[in-house]
Amino acid sequence: MVKAKSWVLAKHFDGFPKKSDFGLKVEELPEPKDGEVLLEAVFLSVDPYMRPFSKIYMKEGDVMIGGQVAKVIQSKNPAFPVGSHVVSDSGWRTHTLSDGTGLIPILSEWPKDVSLSLALGAIGMPGLTAVYGIEEVLGLQKGETLLVNAAAGAVGSVVGQIAKIKGCKVVGSAGSDAKVAYLKELGFDEVFNYKTVGSLEEALRKASPEGYDCFFENVGGPSSDVILQQMKNFGRIAVCGSISTYNDSQPQTGPYPYFTMIIKELKMEGFMQSRWQHKHHETVKRLMAWVKEGKLQCREHVTKGFDNMPAAFMGMLQGENTGKAVVAV
Repeated sequence: MVKAKSWVLAKHFDGFPKKSDFGLKVEELPEPKDGEVLLEAVFLSVDPYMRPFSKIYMKEGDVMIGGQVAKVIQSKNPAFPVGSHVVSDSGWRTHTLSDGTGLIPILSEWPKDVSLSLALGAIGMPGLTAVYGIEEVLGLQKGETLLVNAAAGAVGSVVGQIAKIKGCKVVGSAGSDAKVAYLKELGFDEVFNYKTVGSLEEALRKASPEGYDCFFENVGGPSSDVILQQMKNFGRIAVCGSISTYNDSQPQTGPYPYFTMIIKELKMEGFMQSRWQHKHHETVKRLMAWVKEGKLQCREHVTKGFDNMPAAFMGMLQGENTGKAVVAV
């Protein structure tokens, strides 16, 4: 028998999450039955989507949703031998009994000197999101100018680097001088701290006086209206996130960008990476190749200890992380 810990949603979030909104539970798991495996979490992910999705897909008392890299510690399923590692949507749990459904084996060619935690970051869901937003939604072309906000986050930092690989000019917006410095190290052409610029409009014009062909949207809120006014005619916008609105108790209203979209003939599309699930395996291989070639740099914000999951989640929502926020068990 294994003692398993899990974090549950004790109370639906009202505004910004509080520690009292979470509850820690302990239970004993039975031995695996035929076809089952027992997983032990190694790394767990905390991501912005968990905040709005908890309201839509969870009820109070449910285990918090999320992905993890887990090690198979007992197996009665030949597809998942003991000692192998998988990516699993088991949520905030230390141990999980699984019949194998939905488990994704770590790439067999995963290098020993690359942390498995990257399967939750640049070589995982955030990396896939970046690729599909750029290629499938924006159709970014060599020589174009791309703007990405929340540019030092798990998705944004990969977006900018892939755009540079494709021969584009990249402008990034981030929330601290340290993040700005990091993005310049990654090769972004222009970066600014949106919290300290006097005027967002002026910062955008200075970074790219000719405007923007593509905008990878992670933030939402009033700033997006300002950005849309700096788009070139026939510009494309990939809407990946809206983190500025996730903790609102009351929905924001306006501004409404429709007239700008009409005049500039803009195309805006929301998306989630799961739409291209049939491409995941090959896309993960491409991301890994870029990492091995040194073209894709990966920074992580690692919190140690399963008991610190809520703190890591809340810190991520406040922008404490540069790169991907993960919890190491």
